[in-house]
Amino acid sequence: MSLRLPDSGTATGPDGRRLPPSAERNAGPILEALRAEGLHGRVLEIASGSGYHAARITAALPGLIWQPTDLDPANLASIAAWTAGTEGALPPVVLDAARPGWHRDFPAQEAAVIINLLHLISETAAQVVLSEAARVLAPEGRLFLYGPFLREGLATSEGDAAFDASLRAQDPAIGYKDVAEVEGWMRAAGLSPRRRDMPANNLLVIGTKTNS
Repeated sequence: MSLRLPDSGTATGPDGRRLPPSAERNAGPILEALRAEGLHGRVLEIASGSGYHAARITAALPGLIWQPTDLDPANLASIAAWTAGTEGALPPVVLDAARPGWHRDFPAQEAAVIINLLHLISETAAQVVLSEAARVLAPEGRLFLYGPFLREGLATSEGDAAFDASLRAQDPAIGYKDVAEVEGWMRAAGLSPRRRDMPANNLLVIGTKTNS
């Protein structure tokens, strides 16, 4: 099922790159948060979408080895266009992050980054994504999970409540996840989570791997 999203972005050039307005808005705060957290080394990005974040982050933080991925093969052209010529950005690959067992293909990552995904998938899929992402991490590696969340079962703004409702109307299995529940899934996967407040009521939840 293809979701109707307000800002998936349209192609902005002959190379097929897309620039969703939300990605352009939140790229700066995400980059600065990752910089402040000392992001380094090998990084697996799950659900890279347009590829805009991959390009912004790798251009600004030299030394990263960034592997962009996406479920939809149609997104690879946009990702490749954005990251072309950027040192540290590897060619994008297709990844179904809700498929158990995929962690074996991406061992020993210093970090995994997931931006604006969990509200677009089911709870079952989200738990698989987090469990598999935890398994790709090297000891003391970190998962950076950015997006909108419920707090104590409630949206934090009218806009978030409306967007959550629109998602659930399209597919009752998806929608915003409660951050406390997500942190519980992260702990079950062997991660120790903490929150970092972000603009527009979003959060960056950072899970550090606590076992080998």
